[in-house]
Amino acid sequence: MDAVVITAATSAHADLIGRAARAGLPVFCEKPIALDLAGTLQAITEVETAGTVLQMGFQRRFDAGYKGAREAVRSGRLGRLHTVRAMSSDAEPPPAGYLAQSGGLYRDSLIHDFDILRWVTGREITEVYAAGSDAGPAVFRELGDVDTGAALLTLDDGTLATLTATRLNGAGYDVRMELAGERDQIVVGLDDRTPIASTEPTGPPAADKPWTGFLERFGPAYEAELNEFVEVVRGERANPCDGREALQALLAAEACELSRRERRPVRPAELMSGATAAYT
Repeated sequence: MDAVVITAATSAHADLIGRAARAGLPVFCEKPIALDLAGTLQAITEVETAGTVLQMGFQRRFDAGYKGAREAVRSGRLGRLHTVRAMSSDAEPPPAGYLAQSGGLYRDSLIHDFDILRWVTGREITEVYAAGSDAGPAVFRELGDVDTGAALLTLDDGTLATLTATRLNGAGYDVRMELAGERDQIVVGLDDRTPIASTEPTGPPAADKPWTGFLERFGPAYEAELNEFVEVVRGERANPCDGREALQALLAAEACELSRRERRPVRPAELMSGATAAYT
């Protein structure tokens, strides 16, 4: 055996990562490492102690549109970035059995937006304020989850970001990011399959074949990230997304969940300090 690819249920990730690390094997694992900070820190420690590789599966980093956005921001094309708007909308909810193990909307769905926000902008999330609604199917209320969520994030350079997600977007699967700067504005995920219709007389028509789900929308990105994992295993490139990167995305998700429940702003750094103290 040369390497391990983990696409099991989230609850199994941390244990499998640890077992592979102790066997000296490089690992590719779908997000997240674990559903809590303690499990995440333990798995990262095992990997770092063993000196092995852990590449996390945040596939949007390998999507052509997000790569173009990162290049535009880093090149200065947009000027000073002041606003980011991102959204992740599923056409329909996943099965109840999956929802029960998912960790909730922020840890399961919006965690992708937290990661790609950091990756595209190169900035850190310093504060979040989140809200959620469980007004849809009863299963969300029964699980203490929400079917729709929103978050206002402040980045370390003052940039403001709004992130929204829903499990109930009947028009189709819709994942987009808009970035606005003092010089220009760009969008990721706007094409002839974006499930949105304009009410303007001269606006574009609705998509004939809207995206149906993440496997279809991000198929090439999933292939690209696994190809890069093979190159990492061969020693041909550096790890493009390690466990520490995944930890930052989970911190933002944890902060949003706490903010939603307590109705207050939360700084991810507070949670990290507490988790580190508890773990050590």
